[in-house]
Amino acid sequence: MSENLVTQIKAQLQTAPTQLKVFNLLSDKTWHCRRCEGKQVASEQYAGGGGIQGLQRGTRNRPGLVIESESRHCNNCQRITKQDCWTGEIKSANSAAKVPDSLVKRILKIYSYTDVIEQRQRAAHELVLDHRFPMERWGSNEPPHLISMSELEIKKKFQLLKKDSSGNHNLLKSRSCERCIKTGKRGTPFGVRFWYEGGEDWASIHQRGAEAEEGCVGCGWYDFQAWRDALNQKLAESAKDD
Repeated sequence: MSENLVTQIKAQLQTAPTQLKVFNLLSDKTWHCRRCEGKQVASEQYAGGGGIQGLQRGTRNRPGLVIESESRHCNNCQRITKQDCWTGEIKSANSAAKVPDSLVKRILKIYSYTDVIEQRQRAAHELVLDHRFPMERWGSNEPPHLISMSELEIKKKFQLLKKDSSGNHNLLKSRSCERCIKTGKRGTPFGVRFWYEGGEDWASIHQRGAEAEEGCVGCGWYDFQAWRDALNQKLAESAKDD
């Protein structure tokens, strides 16, 4: 890893000040404790899209960074904490395309401003347009969104999750998808071990790219409405058998 790469990445991050602070910390390629160092650098944004995740994903103008994260003993706080280390390597970016405001309004209207999990109508700022197929598995940048997307295309691509003072379901999904990639074990929303297609183990031969989406089908985080409908049907059938 050359110093030229570090300089180049820093130049590319000039318009992303929080990510630049995080990269300045990680650029020495050693382990850094989120509790001791990370929150001092970027507070609660350190691990998310404004920090670690954003650096990992990259953008259309910057490659992603290979950053390892694991629980380790911290010599400073003398605790087992979550720590991060940049390997010095880069990878293909897999960033999301901006959804035009007019399309956002259409999506919210199609779903009646209702989050799919709690089935509550909410203000727009309490809702997140969630990509059913998780960004962590894309393997490339998302193509631009066409304002002319049909309702069928919208429902195939997006669902609405809540993000309010009492919880962030989009964050819960992201953590589940990260575990799935790491362990090969699919998600269990709220601890419910049920899949409407397939089972617990990731079955697709593809780990990333468009072909990998088939491996997500059946997981509640991928399509919570389909998951709930299938679970209710299974419970109803079991009640009849009793």
